Amino acid sequence: MGNLKQINLGKGGPLVSSFGLGCMGMSDFYGNKDTRDDKESIATIHAALEAGISFFNTGDFYGMGHNELLLREAIKGKREKFFISVKFGALRSHNGQFLGYDVRPQAVKNFISYSLQRLGTDYIDLYQPSRPDPEVPVEDTVGAISELIQEGKVRYLGLSESGEEVIRRAHKVHPVSALEIEYSLATRVAEKKILPTTRELGISLVAYGALSRGLLSGTITGNLAAGDFRSFSPRFSNENLTKNNLLVEELKKIADGKGATPSQIALAWVANQGEDILTLIGTSKRTRLAENLKATEILLSDEEKFRLNEIFHENAVLGERYPSQGMAHVVS
Repeated sequence: MGNLKQINLGKGGPLVSSFGLGCMGMSDFYGNKDTRDDKESIATIHAALEAGISFFNTGDFYGMGHNELLLREAIKGKREKFFISVKFGALRSHNGQFLGYDVRPQAVKNFISYSLQRLGTDYIDLYQPSRPDPEVPVEDTVGAISELIQEGKVRYLGLSESGEEVIRRAHKVHPVSALEIEYSLATRVAEKKILPTTRELGISLVAYGALSRGLLSGTITGNLAAGDFRSFSPRFSNENLTKNNLLVEELKKIADGKGATPSQIALAWVANQGEDILTLIGTSKRTRLAENLKATEILLSDEEKFRLNEIFHENAVLGERYPSQGMAHVVS
């Protein structure tokens, strides 16, 4: 078992690894079901556990339930070693199209019943609505999760892509342990009001999209595969991608100077933003996992941090992180 740094998830919360494995890409969004490799995905989950990762992130709508079923296979016989974070509430049609969100109390109870069944467990460690629903008071949703905590079906409450006001309102109903939000060199909206709020309240930040969906890896030049949701993202449109890759070239120079990859530098930057930040690595391959985990060995100098902030200043990266429909449901 590896020796990854451990952090408390929330004030006085459980100890978890400072890096987590994001499992979404094992089932969805970066291709189609014909490109899935369940055997390699399960091997990657086991390799992550062996490397010291204890935090595993999924959603009940990833792959229309496939992601949870995949985790079920991976955790058999070793459930207690896994800290499982589940997002819920996104509605999808039979062909995968998003239809909206439902985080009403009765829906929460329905969603968790299916998740527990698919995961083959009797509890979920961290449970959170995937997005706030302006039609449903957050107090109602959190109240329902609080009841699940009392019943032993959930251990800790989380939020995802929630603004300052929603965080405060939720925290008054039940202590929030973690907020999952996109955070990277390319997406820094959390720094303005979100991080100050979570730190004031003792809430950890779970950073997803730490490589900006692969942009910061320096490997994306266009020609995305069929079924890859990035083909609809303004950040990856031809003109924006060309200009954004100029920034990535500067990132590569810093990486080359440290004998590292751009991905490793980008992940190390996120991890260096505070002891209250858990950085998600999203991959379905053991080789990528091994590469990305080397970020834990990288120390950035003050000069390097300054240069990274200079390159990736506010508004440096062109294009929103989601299409307009998706941006309506996230912090911006």
